[in-house]
Amino acid sequence: MDMGDVRARGLLLLGCGKMGSAMLAGWLKGGLAPASVWVQDPHPSDWLKAQGVHLNDGLPERPAIVLIAVKPQMMAEALPALAGLGGGGTLVATVAAGTRIATYEAVLGAGTPIVRAMPNTPAAIGRGITAICGNAEATPAHLALAEALLSAVGQVVRLEGEHQMDAVTAVSGSGPAYVFHLIETLAAAGEAEGLPPALALQLARATVAGAGALAEASDEGPGQLRVNVTSPGGTTAAALAVLMDEARGFPALMRDAVHAAAERGRELGT
Repeated sequence: MDMGDVRARGLLLLGCGKMGSAMLAGWLKGGLAPASVWVQDPHPSDWLKAQGVHLNDGLPERPAIVLIAVKPQMMAEALPALAGLGGGGTLVATVAAGTRIATYEAVLGAGTPIVRAMPNTPAAIGRGITAICGNAEATPAHLALAEALLSAVGQVVRLEGEHQMDAVTAVSGSGPAYVFHLIETLAAAGEAEGLPPALALQLARATVAGAGALAEASDEGPGQLRVNVTSPGGTTAAALAVLMDEARGFPALMRDAVHAAAERGRELGT
């Protein structure tokens, strides 16, 4: 199964909110014909209506892949409608948060190849990272197809198994919120030192974005990049003495935060 199958047999996208729209835009930009795409969405955007895809126009008879991108609270209603596509002829991939592979198997049948994926919100600008894992029926070809489609919105990594998904959710799925909060708090700290609010926010936003881009582009690890910026006895060293404190700094705080997110994911998993 590959992109040729998708072009010939079609792709069904269930749900086209922000994540679904980002993926669809990437597929169309990459050359997938609108005629090969069926989209089911109860509240289609004006952008979606203009893409020329099959919109709320029934289901393709035997699609190569169904990609589920509905909100978790809509899953109970949306999933039974796909029961007829289970059994092995169609790959079912899902970016819906929280729903376990076993839940899909219970509705679609254990013989259905299923790939579960966890993307994150930078996918909206093509800078996301998505982790994927498959069930026992998902072959290397199925995983390769899912990876090809999800790479339209950023990097894709493969997990050892679904047991790693809650940790991934806590690091990269929820992680953008941690970074946004860092920008907020860094800007607020700048204000406390006398900077105008707009300037403090501009400095904080550009600093975090630029440092992230440097970390991604550099051959050096983040620890070495930190050392490169830190002169002994200087201003950065004074700040890091606070931030790297094992009792009240980033190390303990981030461990606790990621653990809390992972535990909550385990509790919410269905």
